[in-house]
Order: sequence, then structure tokens, then C-alpha cells
Amino acid sequence: MEALDLARWQFGITTIYHFLFVPLTIGLSFIVAVLQTFWYRTGKHEYLQATQFFGKLFLINFAMGVVTGIVQEFQFGMNWSEYSRFVGDVFGAPLAMEALLAFFLESTFIGLWIFGWHRLPRGVHLACIWLVAVGTNLSAYFILAANAWMRNPVGHHINEETGRAELNDIWAVLGNDQAWSTYMHTVAAAFVTAGLFVVAVSAYKLWRNIRHNDTGEAGVTPPARERSLFHGALRVGLVVTFIAGALTTFSGDHQAKLAAEYEPMKLAAAEALWETEEGAAFSTFAVGDVDEGYNPIDVTVPNVLSFLATGHFDGEVHGMNNLQEAYEEYYGPGDYIPNVFVVYWSFRLMMGLGLFGVAVSVVGLHLTRNKERLPRSRWFYYAAILALPAALAANIFGWLLTEMGRQPWTVHGELLTAASVSPGVDLGTVAMSLAFFTAVYGGLFVVEVGLLWKYIKAGPSQIVPDLEDDEDESQIPHFSY
Repeated sequence: MEALDLARWQFGITTIYHFLFVPLTIGLSFIVAVLQTFWYRTGKHEYLQATQFFGKLFLINFAMGVVTGIVQEFQFGMNWSEYSRFVGDVFGAPLAMEALLAFFLESTFIGLWIFGWHRLPRGVHLACIWLVAVGTNLSAYFILAANAWMRNPVGHHINEETGRAELNDIWAVLGNDQAWSTYMHTVAAAFVTAGLFVVAVSAYKLWRNIRHNDTGEAGVTPPARERSLFHGALRVGLVVTFIAGALTTFSGDHQAKLAAEYEPMKLAAAEALWETEEGAAFSTFAVGDVDEGYNPIDVTVPNVLSFLATGHFDGEVHGMNNLQEAYEEYYGPGDYIPNVFVVYWSFRLMMGLGLFGVAVSVVGLHLTRNKERLPRSRWFYYAAILALPAALAANIFGWLLTEMGRQPWTVHGELLTAASVSPGVDLGTVAMSLAFFTAVYGGLFVVEVGLLWKYIKAGPSQIVPDLEDDEDESQIPHFSY
């Protein structure tokens, strides 16, 4: 094992861990803003409770996302100095925009929102959480634009003297086809995840209520107002998940077509397609022989891959063997085929787990179509709760597909991963930092789960108490964040 191998493991582990919080932050900021808008327009106390209940969970997740994201910046200088040297001039602009514009907007107004209850006018306070949501999504775009540049480098030239990529056109980088398409797909998937988070929490609280009423389970019976609150929150989560699921499917189709144009090797590996074909079939299950470059077992659906890649059922899709020959001729000797097993199954697990969550939203919307109706079958509540880890896993497999499918490049066609690692970092140093980060992240995971579980079990009435019949809402103290 070399330092390069452990450096890749470390970056992969810390990035995946960080990305557990990113989709929840992106989606929950919007959902909390919607709930507060409902409260602003209707004045219903349930919406106030829902806003502060899910707002509390959003803030816990936001804080963890910030803490774990900082480590990503350190790694560029620690383990990937050659990569940082090569891309620094290009990445400087979008990442500076993310920090100075988007994150500044996000962090400033999240502070005003936290401490502005009863201090700011209701309309101004509502605008603060909407600006947080806007800042969060702007932040995501700038970061994804930088990532998309690695897969489709545009708006730059290579300085022959320094060997660095230098920025020519920031608008080409920000308007990159890969950037806006990746943004749409990633953010839509984030909204699916956040929607299913609201669904899972609401399903858990509602199921406890039903079990208590049916069996006399020990504990305090949630008030009727809380049941109404989580019924409404469940519906909001289901609607968000369904709409975002449709957008994820649409944007995923566009991503496949961009992969066929800019990253044909990734698309071929995702389908275990070894030879170039016209009217290529979509593989549903394959067992491949990497050494021989063919699939002894392959269950396929005719012509579907060609349609996904080109929009035509008889379109041509390049195979890995043919691309390997072409890349060797153009770039020189080397192995340009990524890990087919990881890329192939990441693609299928991403789709399968994501579709499971969307299916839960479709079934849930049907079962809750009556305003007062709640599903009585325990299987729905179990499925609703399991859909959340499924969505988180789908996000992770999606990024494994994206990043592993680009290998052996860090910047497609221009910088190999093997040439990106810091030359002065040895195996022992990386191993020590990997062990340290793993221990710290393990502790942070326990803290995150413990805090979320504590406030979910406590319920909204512990944050914003229920109103008595003769009590004025303005006299109810709001939870101090």
C-alpha cells in the first residue's frame, strides 16, 4: 500500500461523512422556510411548533456540516498539494464566491433567524430564513461548479512554464453544462432526502401516538394538536419528496447524456459495456470478467442504454475496450478503466434506493389523501422510517459513481490522480491522520445522533409549549437556540 491509496481512502471517508449532512441542510432550510411561511400566513400555532421543531433539527445538522466541511479544505493542502497547485487558480474564484457571498449570506441570516424571535418583525424574521435557504443553495452551486470543472474542464488554459491551469473565463466555469445539470440533480436529491427526513420523524411520532391509543402503551399521550402537526408535516415531506423525486429522475436522464458526451468511460463502466454498440441494452444484472473484458452473465433490457445516452434507441454507445485503445493512443500507456464493480453497483444502488424513497412518497400521499386520515398499517411507518437511511445511502452511492467513474483522473484528461498527491507525505503520516479523523468523526456521529434523537423524542411541545384555550400566542416564550 502507498500513501496515495490511504490518501484516497481518507478523502473518500471524510467526504462521504460530510455529505451525510449536506443534503439535509440544503433541503431542510427550504422546508423550515415553507413551514414558517405557513405560520406567517395562517397564524396557526401548529405551524409555529413545526417551524421551531424542525428548525432545531436543521440547526444541529447545519453545525455538524460546517465542522466536517472544514476538514475538506485542510486535505487539499495536506495530502493533495499537487492537485491544489494545478487547480488553485481556477478553483479560487468559485470557492471565494462560495465563502464570501453564499456562506456569508447563509451564516449572517441564520444568526438573525436564531436570535430574532420576538425581536424582529415577523415579516423580516421570515425573510431571514428564506435568505438562509437561498444562501445554502448558492453555496451548493459554487461548490458543484468547481467539481463539475474537474469532469469537464472549461474556461482555462495550461501555463506551459508552471504546469498549472489558469482561469480565462469564470462565466464558462459557472455556466458549464456539467455544473448546472449536476446542481439540479444533486439539489433535487437533497430535497428528496430532506423530505424523507421530515417523513421519517413524523412517521415515528405518529406511530407512537397510534400505538399508545391502541395498546395503552406507557408514556405521555401526545396532544391532539401534536397529532395534527405531524400529520401536516408528514404531508409536506411527502409532497416535497414526490416533486423532488420527479426532478431527480429528469436531471438524472440529462446527466447520462452529458456522461456519454464528456465522460464516456464512466457511462460504459456504469453499464459494464465492454464493446461499442448501436442500440445498446441497459444492464440490470451483470457479472464481468475484467481481465478478459466481457460479461459472462448479463441480464439486459434491449436498446434502453442507447436511449438514455443519446435520446435514440439505435444510438451508438462507446464501450470500455474501445475507449481504452483510444485513450492509450491519445494520452499514452496506462489503465483508463475505472473500478467497474464499484461504478456499476453504485449506479444501481443509487437508483434503487432513491426510487424506494420516491415510492414511499407516492404510497404515503395516497394513504393520507383524506385530511384527517392516518395510515393504520405498521408496514407504512416502518417503510417511511427506513426510507431516510435509504435516501442517505443513495446520495453516497451517487457520489461514489461520480468520483470513482472519473478515475484515473482528478481533472478529466489533464491531471491523473497518481500525480495529484503531495510528494512529501509518507504512508505513516496519512495513516496517523486517517486514524485521528476516524476517531473524531466517530465521536461527532455519536453527538449528532444523540442530539437529534433527544429532540425528536422530546417533541415540539418541549420547544414551543401548547397553548391553553385562553392563552395569547405572543406570551408564549420561544425556545432559545
